[in-house]
Amino acid sequence: MSSQSPSRKPRVAVVFGGRSSEHAISVVTAGAVLGAIDRDKYEVLPIGITSDGHWALTADEPERMAIENRKLPSVAELADAQPGGVLLPVEPGNREVTYQEPGSVPKALGEVDVVFPVLHGPYGEDGTLQGLLELSGVPYVGAGVLASAVGMDKEYMKRVFASFGLPVGPYVTIRPREWRTDPGSARKRIVDLAGEHGWPLFVKPARGGSSMGITKVDDLGGLDEAVAEAQRHDPKVIVESLLSGREIECGVLEFEDGPRASVPAEIPPVSAHDFYDFEAKYIDSASGIVPAPLTPEQTARVQELAVLAFEATSCEGLVRADFFLTDGGEFVINEINTMPGFTPISMYPRMWQKSGVSYAELVDRLIQAALTRETGLR
Repeated sequence: MSSQSPSRKPRVAVVFGGRSSEHAISVVTAGAVLGAIDRDKYEVLPIGITSDGHWALTADEPERMAIENRKLPSVAELADAQPGGVLLPVEPGNREVTYQEPGSVPKALGEVDVVFPVLHGPYGEDGTLQGLLELSGVPYVGAGVLASAVGMDKEYMKRVFASFGLPVGPYVTIRPREWRTDPGSARKRIVDLAGEHGWPLFVKPARGGSSMGITKVDDLGGLDEAVAEAQRHDPKVIVESLLSGREIECGVLEFEDGPRASVPAEIPPVSAHDFYDFEAKYIDSASGIVPAPLTPEQTARVQELAVLAFEATSCEGLVRADFFLTDGGEFVINEINTMPGFTPISMYPRMWQKSGVSYAELVDRLIQAALTRETGLR
């Protein structure tokens, strides 16, 4: 439980940026969250992590954290006047955050009651930051260590889904040692996948997001280049078959009586792009349809599967579950996102807005849930 004094407002540390290739999207998400937090109800401490891992006290200026003229923001730009580093507490019972400039005595920044980590990708969304916060006993928004790790690794995510009876699409995993020492074997498994399910295939970083590092491959000739691109983001690569059908997303949010699903959304085909890639999502701002034009039975089914995915991976707080509605009428789960994009154009807040929960209410609900949740094994 929080050790917050009754005489002050809860202090929320919004942690963003990070070392992953999704650094800029995390900054954009943080800007939206900072702009939505009720300052009459909470104190806010923005903490940015630069691309090289430096923890910095940043400007609390959400308007500087958006994509403008196709230029992506960064923590370094927000922390340019702050030479020192931010230190989180590392022992249970201590909530004091400090700031230290080179050669100076650390300065206390006050206690933090809850962390809102809006990092995307490795070193933030994958259980690493969550483990640090568990060690220090500081409450935080979102999934715990296990759910975060499973939700980041597409291979093990699919294995967990399958064990709970959730339908997953055909795929193969290429581990870095295999690609380095026996690439012929890896290529054969990929050829066998294509032989059984057809081309094209999608080559992806196994532990990545925001559609970065993904290549659509139409034949074996483009495979090596696609693997190299995926490995720029993650040494482990996953290769998935094309699932012909509609892309459907559904948000899950934890309420007092358990997780509930939002109205679903549909991501229509993007004519200017081969698939729903990073450029389509964030630069060209391709928009989904909310709510998705589904039958009542289809809506109920995808909501049921989204909540099952949330429970199967032991998630907390929030999840966005992504599905394909195949031409045969079956929902196949593609993946979950334990800290989905939270920008104003992102699908997760849009789905909940159409479900009756505004952006500001969504942020407040997540903070309140974290404040009342016990840290430790769960």
